[in-house]
Amino acid sequence: MRKASRLFEIIQIVRLARQPVTAATIAERLEVTVRSIYRDIAALQAMRVPIEGGRGIGYILRPGFDLPPLMFSIEEMEAIVLSLALLERTGDSELKQAAKRVSAKIAGAVPPPLRQAFDANALHAWGFAAPSTGAIDLALVRRAIRDEEKLDLSYRDEMGRASERLVRPIALIYYAETANIVAWCELRQAIRNFRSDRIEDCQATGLRFKGEGDRLRQVWVNGWETNTSTAAV
Repeated sequence: MRKASRLFEIIQIVRLARQPVTAATIAERLEVTVRSIYRDIAALQAMRVPIEGGRGIGYILRPGFDLPPLMFSIEEMEAIVLSLALLERTGDSELKQAAKRVSAKIAGAVPPPLRQAFDANALHAWGFAAPSTGAIDLALVRRAIRDEEKLDLSYRDEMGRASERLVRPIALIYYAETANIVAWCELRQAIRNFRSDRIEDCQATGLRFKGEGDRLRQVWVNGWETNTSTAAV
């Protein structure tokens, strides 16, 4: 574990402790030597982190001190960087813009050692970006999932057959080449997957299915676990 990450973990351990925590206990949890913990605590105290205690007694964080709301370890920050990079490969333009805003907010809020994870430009998500979803606005779909609102779809299946579907969207799956809307289809009375690149029109209806989203997602998960096909037909 890098030193910067270790310092953050030490603060978390002593902050959450209800009684003094010995250096040996901290060392065991972080898989380092006791001597390293003594040095790290001295470094934190030099940075005015109010850790009290001593050798043989244990350490605790003085009340009134807390971590900033955006405090991540180096590894957690790298996970965020890579996740934001993966969003660039989707065809969802609104999420792409949101990812840029998130990156800017986090970079401006975290301390300098963590900001390096953003500035280093060392993590990349390789591969082709998904094409634009064209006729369908995925932001509309995501809102419909959140609000439990039915959607009207003009859909064309893999055989080119057109149909009109009234659906209850419950999930959105992003693939490299397209996105799939998982929804309860009122025409088929079953869960179906609708490829975004086969949807010719998508409109909000104002009709709600309040309180049904979680139940339908469980139906979908159970069907997926038993390998039940849900391709739209």
